[in-house]
Amino acid sequence: MQALRTAATGMAAQQLNVEVISNNIANMNTVGFKRQRAEFQDLLYQTMERAGAQSSDQGTVVPTGIQIGAGVKTGSVYRITEQGAMTATGNDLDMAIDGRGYFQVLMPSGDIAFSRAGNLSVNGDGQLVTNEGYQIQPAITIPSDATKVSISKTGQVEVSQPGSTTPSVIGNLELANFINQAGLEAIGSNLFLQSGSSGAPTTGAPGSAGFGTVLQGYTEASNVDAVTEITALITAQRAYEMNSKVITSSDQMLATANQLKG
Repeated sequence: MQALRTAATGMAAQQLNVEVISNNIANMNTVGFKRQRAEFQDLLYQTMERAGAQSSDQGTVVPTGIQIGAGVKTGSVYRITEQGAMTATGNDLDMAIDGRGYFQVLMPSGDIAFSRAGNLSVNGDGQLVTNEGYQIQPAITIPSDATKVSISKTGQVEVSQPGSTTPSVIGNLELANFINQAGLEAIGSNLFLQSGSSGAPTTGAPGSAGFGTVLQGYTEASNVDAVTEITALITAQRAYEMNSKVITSSDQMLATANQLKG
């Protein structure tokens, strides 16, 4: 009975759907996290009677035909890159990107990764780094005697130092942007890598055409909405239960057929 296999594909699809939703919920408080959505496609069809086939010698044709579907498969898990809410932290080294763009991060391998998480720190050498200790690019080094760090919306970094009445510019931040942000490859720790789907990055100063601005003292919250995710979770759970009910009903039908006596 094809219904057994069809319902099994439905259960597998909803299981994956729940896994995606659970990851969204788990990262509700992750800085810069972008929620994901599972998208599905129907499987191949078995054609019992082809639409448009001739049904008589008088030239009449079958109007719709008969096709039986084989179930469902996962088409993609799509990342939704809409802006998260801005959260004030009061930390001078925290930054949020208001608009498009990613911070550039130098990985230990020498590759450049990309991140929306702006909860930054300084290491022992005064370099601006992520929570993993990876340097922000272009490199920004804050002097050890700096009393205040100021970052403009356009990414200019200034520090105030003892004995100086005017701030000193120590560097400028650059953002990276992609044609297809959803195509970036997530590697964990709020980091992404360029992929063949995302396209090559273009870099520019915050606030320039196509790039968002930088807000000092803020971080970008996750764009996960609790109500939406719980609703999606309930829907996925009910869909899983209905597919399991199809398997139970199909099994009962087969058991009835096996009990028939000639």
